[in-house]
Amino acid sequence: MGEIMKLGVVGGGQMGAGIAEVAAKSGTDVLIMEVAPELAEKSRERLVRSLDRAVERGKLDLADRDATMARIGYTTDLAEFADRDLVIEAVTEDEDLKLGIFRTLDAAVESDEAILASNTSSIPITRLAAVTQRPSHVVGMHFFNPVPVMALMELVTTVRSDPSVETRAETYATETLGKNVIRAKDRGGFVVNMLLVPYLLGGIRMYEAGIASAEDIDTGMRLGANHPMGPLQLSDFIGLDTMKLVADVLFDEYKEPLYASPPLLTRMVEAGLLGRKTGEGFYRY
Repeated sequence: MGEIMKLGVVGGGQMGAGIAEVAAKSGTDVLIMEVAPELAEKSRERLVRSLDRAVERGKLDLADRDATMARIGYTTDLAEFADRDLVIEAVTEDEDLKLGIFRTLDAAVESDEAILASNTSSIPITRLAAVTQRPSHVVGMHFFNPVPVMALMELVTTVRSDPSVETRAETYATETLGKNVIRAKDRGGFVVNMLLVPYLLGGIRMYEAGIASAEDIDTGMRLGANHPMGPLQLSDFIGLDTMKLVADVLFDEYKEPLYASPPLLTRMVEAGLLGRKTGEGFYRY
């Protein structure tokens, strides 16, 4: 099995740009696909800002910053991923969108040994693999935000996954990207979100019921449980639209009330109050 030298990333948003940054720092040739040139430029600017912050903090020198950016290219056409050894899809948590991408990637990526992966935080990998002609070469590679800082990656395997493919993906994540890898079977939410999402939704329900203020709920978990963020602050950071999408997927998977989106979350998303990204959620930014 060949070494992973060429990476494709579908989506240059916060997660996709973070994955690309870590990979390019490690010496990997990276190609990012965005749907329009202006979005590609925004992604490039996001990467430059992140690398410049690393330089300011003394974690990267100027030569390494320039070398990292030189390894990153952009395209608006998935057909240009033909020569990639690994492609990681990192678009929004929309199952139909992801299914379309995997159908296209399956036809575009030429090597039979290439791995197709999804950064999804909740959607079962088996569903994505099923629309390809290479289900044995499809896995989940779930990174955490911000990718350059967070040390974890969840490797999600299906009943069709080839063990050698699983090993190649894990080896790339650990030895090349420097991540700690945990393995999870293909169940909605995997390990982290299966545990985390009910906790976050519980915080929203507590606030909705008027049991405590947003500030007191978050302070309670920060100082009482030593969490870096409370549940409402973290929900704003994740994005309330993403929170609702993940909750809907998990509720569909398990049919358990603890995974159901609280009415308040649903109304906030409908009102466009999505957290940090829009300047207002449970807090104003």
